[in-house]
Amino acid sequence: MSEQKNAVNSISRLEAANFLKKNDNFYILIHVNPDGDAVGSGFGLCNALRMMGKKANVLCSDPFPDRYDYIIKDYEPMKFSPQTVVTVDIADTKLFGKELSVYGKYVDLAVDHHISNTGFAKKTVLDGNAAAACEVLYEIFTEGNIPIDKKTAVCLYTGIATDTGCFRFENTTRRAHIIAAELMGMDIPFARINRQLFEIKSRSRILAEQRAVEQLETYLDDKCAIISVSCEMMEETGLTQEDLEGIASIPMQIKGVEVGVTIKEKEPGKFKISMRSAEKVNVSEICGKLGGGGHIRAAGCSLEGELSQVKLKVLSVIAPALGFDLWLS
Repeated sequence: MSEQKNAVNSISRLEAANFLKKNDNFYILIHVNPDGDAVGSGFGLCNALRMMGKKANVLCSDPFPDRYDYIIKDYEPMKFSPQTVVTVDIADTKLFGKELSVYGKYVDLAVDHHISNTGFAKKTVLDGNAAAACEVLYEIFTEGNIPIDKKTAVCLYTGIATDTGCFRFENTTRRAHIIAAELMGMDIPFARINRQLFEIKSRSRILAEQRAVEQLETYLDDKCAIISVSCEMMEETGLTQEDLEGIASIPMQIKGVEVGVTIKEKEPGKFKISMRSAEKVNVSEICGKLGGGGHIRAAGCSLEGELSQVKLKVLSVIAPALGFDLWLS
């Protein structure tokens, strides 16, 4: 691996496919607290590369979530020295986490769909209109004549399904439906996948949702709803970080809410903020002001301090976006 020295260089999907064909010994990095798109794109790329006779491993600073065991159960890391580093579904090196931070200057190729991508890689394939990184990968594979087997198709479908909320979110496009249909045509167990992703919940998750709803707060003429998940709540309910995936959608279920915020305490005094919007507010811009980013309708950031201070800081940035001079309204 050689240290990155050049500025971002956007390349086409076909160029990305040729890059994958020409190189070997891949480390594929996915972001901390991996979701379905991170896991799907990471393992989808890994499977495709291994089918091509190449060596590839998926790396993450956090454990792979059990809910994706149908993807990861047969995965075995290979032994080799890395020559090529690729990231999928990562917009910023801050999302590498502690274990992968060493690779921040050595990323050869980034495949992403976040408009907030910071251009940290030597080569980047970025499509802000894509519903998921898995959608971008699918097009790289198809344009570059890289075979997609059933195992890879399961991975890619998982990413598209999760990032579109089972095709309910505003980022769902006609193209996303077409690609999902093509993947379904490969005889993947899509109904079982969707049940695993969207219907089955742990008992602790159900209890946490109940607690979250009980302490839900609304602000700014009820246009902003906030739920908080503290370390104390997680300890009391037996909740894990994996159980929290998807909980950010709860505030948006309230009629009239334009911005929904979920504040998760990762460790005492350190919070992960997940923000969603309905139709009018660009939460990527809001989170950008707080040091984060993401999509127009779904974004996030990290903040430190007391919970009350974190709420105040978040609300002070959301208020102008909703037409309020002060957050207290």
